[in-house]
Amino acid sequence: MLNEKITELKYVVDSSRYIVFFGGAGVSTESNIPDFRSDDGLYAKKYPYPAEIMLSHSFFMAHTAEFYDFYVNNMIFLEAKPNPAHKALAELESRGTLKAVITQNIDGLHQMGGSKNVYELHGSIHRNFCMNCHKSYELSHIINNKPVPKCSCGGIVKPDVVLYEESLNSNTIDEAVAHIKKADTLIIGGTSLAVYPAASLIEFFKGKNLVVINKSETGRERLATLVINEAIGKVLETIL
Repeated sequence: MLNEKITELKYVVDSSRYIVFFGGAGVSTESNIPDFRSDDGLYAKKYPYPAEIMLSHSFFMAHTAEFYDFYVNNMIFLEAKPNPAHKALAELESRGTLKAVITQNIDGLHQMGGSKNVYELHGSIHRNFCMNCHKSYELSHIINNKPVPKCSCGGIVKPDVVLYEESLNSNTIDEAVAHIKKADTLIIGGTSLAVYPAASLIEFFKGKNLVVINKSETGRERLATLVINEAIGKVLETIL
């Protein structure tokens, strides 16, 4: 059955003219970055406060040093490298059929894997800015300046990641939606589609092929033309 689905996916990919990929934490777990909602994910672990609280805007403002201690130790994985999923998507982009990668991840692995047209809905750990003068800083500045990274002007340097209680970047959303609307094939991979408003963007897809590749159910299977319950990297590597 799996081989038949892989063959079908290869046909879909080869016959598509405008593919968009929408992915989440499951794409990065194969690079040994833990996800959020699995039994051993971030939300299942014990901290002084729930992880959702510690990753909120209000906690960042009220307990900045505690936020950074949690953030640096649980959200940054310097040893992580692109896996077969990242590399396969970059290859599809180089062939001209994959037009955009829309990701909920903040690790930057898609770019490290070779993808160029990447829309990071929740920001990136690799972009950081001063809340006062908006000067940009590398990730190393966050890691090496404890307990709270400061700018040369004295302001706090904040990661360009979307915390709970914060809004997604409107330009990123608009550009992602524009690609989804144009797509004849939308591949959803490595996401349970449980995080909103990001997950709601797929509602804009009106194309021919909706493909879901995820180990667990997403709730979108009934709308999909093809469902593969398998690791995203294994599947994408196989079709190439």
